[in-house]
Amino acid sequence: MSKGLDYDTLNENVKKTAYAVRGELYLRASELQKQGKKIIFTNVGNPHALGQKPLTFPRQVVALCQAPFLLDDPNVGLLFPEDAIARAKYYLSITSGGLGAYSDSRGLPAIRQEVADFIERRDGYPSNPEHIFLTDGASKGVMQILNAIIRNKNDGILVPVPQYPLYSAAITLLGGSLIPYYLEETSNWGLDIDDLHQSVVQAKMKGITVRAMVIINPGNPTGQCLSASNINQLLKFCFHENLVLLADEVYQQNIYQNSRPFISAKKMLLDMHAPINTGMQLVSFHTVSKGYWGECGQRGGYFEMTNIPSQTVDEIYKISSISLSPNVPAQIFMGLMVNPLKPGDISYQKFVTECNAILESLKRRAHIMTDGFNSCRNVVCNFTEGAMYSFPQIKLPPRAIEAAKKAGKIADVFYCLKLLEATGISTVPGSGFGQKEGVFHLRTTILPPEEDMPEIMASFKKFNNEFMQQYDGTGSSGYSRM
Repeated sequence: MSKGLDYDTLNENVKKTAYAVRGELYLRASELQKQGKKIIFTNVGNPHALGQKPLTFPRQVVALCQAPFLLDDPNVGLLFPEDAIARAKYYLSITSGGLGAYSDSRGLPAIRQEVADFIERRDGYPSNPEHIFLTDGASKGVMQILNAIIRNKNDGILVPVPQYPLYSAAITLLGGSLIPYYLEETSNWGLDIDDLHQSVVQAKMKGITVRAMVIINPGNPTGQCLSASNINQLLKFCFHENLVLLADEVYQQNIYQNSRPFISAKKMLLDMHAPINTGMQLVSFHTVSKGYWGECGQRGGYFEMTNIPSQTVDEIYKISSISLSPNVPAQIFMGLMVNPLKPGDISYQKFVTECNAILESLKRRAHIMTDGFNSCRNVVCNFTEGAMYSFPQIKLPPRAIEAAKKAGKIADVFYCLKLLEATGISTVPGSGFGQKEGVFHLRTTILPPEEDMPEIMASFKKFNNEFMQQYDGTGSSGYSRM
């Protein structure tokens, strides 16, 4: 007799769920690492794992909160600056028993107020802390909201393709339907509103009701920043199609150019006139995992709900209560991120110097990687305007595609596995994010140490050119750049 956790009796949605970022390539890379091969894990946006140093001030504050007995040590002022000591005392004062105690299921009220103040400073509009939920990373917040929206397989979610596989995995797991809309690579991965309309029409023809739309800005895996006109168009589109907009804005601090700055969906929405600004439903997500913080392992995040009925907020609060409380130390990190040091604070100059050094280095790495890819045969890559990734297109020769078929692999998986075996560079094939038929990509982070970048790109170029020579005997790329 089959048991509840035998494979053949598992929830079919669990078995259908895929997550490419930790998929076949990652598992093979882990095997090779155990065998002693040096692996460069560029498959995940995990800054500290690739050498980024944590910011000093936040770690000082959380260290004191985690070990409050240090505050009673007469020598504490010799080890920690006064502003870190003061901030730690403040955060301990707003908890009920320190970091080891549960908080409110929405998160500590005082930190939710700090988030609300940050949003108001950023956008110029008030934010209601009662409509802000602190979460264990932005991903948990996304799962929570999708769970509230998806009722059955006939409920569709519009998702940008290429997309971050959190969305495809979560929608599959929850039993909904992913409705793709394609970003235009030749237009720097911009949105095509006509394509959005067509996606909704095609979904309706299949009996699917589209209930929400996801945007990722800056983009993952594509690295683009949405223009103000694009955001304006999609807000109008969501209003007229009666869709909830889910705005994944976790990379809003990661901007590497000046022509397209980050603009929040909330600011754009509230800048519009009635009835759109009061009638369109919006949920926005942010995290401490990205930006110059890179505190992925701390699992701190939040979501803010705009124009959501109070009864719905109460229902989401009820579901949050099942988990009792978000990670309390992560809430402290969130408070520190949204309420940073100010000019005149003792640790301010050091904090700003550290933040600027990280962002400037990321900007230089974005250029090194883009230029490196574009110097390779059969490879073309848009500049990484924001986020942490490059998403080059790889023009694979017919013989390589045929070899992949014989090996039982998707062509870009075949390419990425060969790259991994030859160089130790662990990437994610574009097929894990979705892409147009017959077009192949890979995604890599721009996070390896800056001093290692030239060697990494030289290693990639050597592999790629040898691969192309092996599978394309014409002696030329046969490929014109976009």
